[in-house]
Amino acid sequence: MSSRTLLGALALIVLGLLTWELRWVLLILFGAIVLAVALDVPITLLRRLLPLNRPAALALVLLVLLVAGTQLGGLLLPELFTQVNDLIQLLPALTQKLAALAANVPGFDRLEQQLLEGSTWENLQPLGGQLIGVAGGAANSTIQLVLMVLLAILLALDPRSHQGLVVAATPRFYRLRMRQLLGDCREALGGWLAGMTLSAVVVGLLTWAGLSLLGVPLALLSALVCALLTFVPTIGPTAATMLPLAMALLVSPAKVLQVLMLRLVLQNGEAFLLTPVLLSRTVNLLPTVALMAQLCLGALLGLPGVLIALPLVVVLQVIGQEVVVAEIMDRWDGTRPRSD
Repeated sequence: MSSRTLLGALALIVLGLLTWELRWVLLILFGAIVLAVALDVPITLLRRLLPLNRPAALALVLLVLLVAGTQLGGLLLPELFTQVNDLIQLLPALTQKLAALAANVPGFDRLEQQLLEGSTWENLQPLGGQLIGVAGGAANSTIQLVLMVLLAILLALDPRSHQGLVVAATPRFYRLRMRQLLGDCREALGGWLAGMTLSAVVVGLLTWAGLSLLGVPLALLSALVCALLTFVPTIGPTAATMLPLAMALLVSPAKVLQVLMLRLVLQNGEAFLLTPVLLSRTVNLLPTVALMAQLCLGALLGLPGVLIALPLVVVLQVIGQEVVVAEIMDRWDGTRPRSD
């Protein structure tokens, strides 16, 4: 092995270790890029319609988002607070329902007795430390979210300069191709965000209407949870269904079946009809690829990894198609040198 090869291998190892140590910084940076692209979509549309420069368009978009969020919050937040309070009051009744159902499960009494025996003061003492850790983690996540939003605004304010930094760090012969690649990644990510946002709005409205017609408690809260978790395909919609099912259980077992059928129809309609149509012109991810990305990044980074898994896969899929497939695999003729 030559000294140059050894030095390159050591540099790759050091770079990998440094990337792992800075993974949370890179996570915040990528989240800011996703938010910046989300802001860039309405900014670009607005600049096509009105003679505005980018700072003015960004300020107008932020103002519209602030006003719309305030108005929407004024309409929905009182009802949401009421429904959250109702959920807290309904939890004992829901617990009793679940306990009554679980009592019919063989071995549940023995499991309950073991849990009660293990709930001594010595075993409950670490709970206080865990609660303090959760509070500290929530404060840290809030700070990271604020930094992410600030970075996103700065990136959306002047994207060309930041793209220029990436292009400048690219070899000269590949700089034009890098500009095209960054544009393709931005277009795919923007299309994915727009499609998923519209899909989440449709799912939330239909879920709200369906649960209200069925007379299920906390229909608005359940619909909001279902809409937000639409951004986490495969895992998210399944987890979101638990809340309306639990609320339906308080009404009757027949209502549980009705809610389950409603969610299955909406979930399959969103996954196999709405989302493919909305993403047909940008990028559509295979369910297996999406699920594996969520599992891998979730194991490495926890919940933030699950949230950024799909935007990251969208970018990596574009890079894979444009670089790995088009520039490497398609040009690989497979010929071997002849041996004398």
